[in-house]
Amino acid sequence: LAEKKVLIVYAHQSTGSFSAAAKEAAVEVLKSKDCSVKVSDLYAMKFKATATAEDITGEVKNSEHFRYAEETKLAWDEGRLSADITEEQRKLQEADLVIFQFPMYWFTVPAILKGWFDRVLTLGFAYTKEKRYSNGIFKVNKTKALLSFTTGSQETMFSPTGINGDMNVTLWPLQNGILHYCGFQVLAPQIFWAPADATPEGRSAMLAAWNTRLQGLLDEKPLFYAPMDCFDCESFQLKPESVEKCVKEFGPTAGTHCGKPLPPNNQMKAGV
Repeated sequence: LAEKKVLIVYAHQSTGSFSAAAKEAAVEVLKSKDCSVKVSDLYAMKFKATATAEDITGEVKNSEHFRYAEETKLAWDEGRLSADITEEQRKLQEADLVIFQFPMYWFTVPAILKGWFDRVLTLGFAYTKEKRYSNGIFKVNKTKALLSFTTGSQETMFSPTGINGDMNVTLWPLQNGILHYCGFQVLAPQIFWAPADATPEGRSAMLAAWNTRLQGLLDEKPLFYAPMDCFDCESFQLKPESVEKCVKEFGPTAGTHCGKPLPPNNQMKAGV
C-alpha cells in the first residue's frame, strides 16, 4: 500500500496549549501508522493572513479594480503566485488527509487560518464555477479533511437549546462553504469542549479519545451533503423530485433544510 500523506494546518501560537497537545498527538499516532506527516505551523511561519495584490509576482491585470479571485487565477495559470501560497498548495495537492487544528475564535477560525483559506484555496487551483461541491476539485483524489478544534464554551451552550445555538449551524459555513465546496470529503469534526475549564483528568481523557479516533481516522466515512445532481443546474435549487426524495421528517442537511427541522448532528456525525 502507498504511504498515506497527512497535512496538519496548525493555528495556535503557544506550545503549551491544548491545541499543541492535540496536534502532537496527531503527528505521533499518524506517523506510527506509517503516514508521512507535514505540519504547517502558521504562527511560526508568520503566515500572511491578508489576501492582497502582493500575493502575485509581476504585473496585475487590472490595478484600478483589483479582483483577487480573477487575478490569482491568472497568476496560478502562469506560475506567478507568491512562494508561500505555492508551497501550501503543493502540500495540499499531495495530501490524502488534511487536519485543521485551531482554537475556535468568535464562532469561527482564527484570522491566520482564515487567511490560509483565503490565500491558498485560489480560483482554478481549489475550485471553479463548474468544479465545486460534490463535483469539486479535491474529489478526484478523494482527499479527506477535518476540523479539530477547542472551544471556550461548554458543550451544552452549543446545543439546539443552548445560548450559543446549535454547533451544526456554526459548522455549516466552514465545512460546507469551504471544505465541501472545494470537493473535500469532510470527516466529522473533533471538538474539544472547553478544555481550559476541564480538570487535568478531563483534558487527558479528551486527548485519549482523540488518540483512539486517530487510529482509524483514514478509514472513516465522510459527512453527508446533498450531491450536485440533486440541484437544478441553472437556479441551484433542489429539484422537486429531490425534495420529494430527501425531505421527510427533517431537511436534508443543516444548511439546505427546506424549512424542516434540521437533521440532528448532520455536521457532527457521519451517517446521520
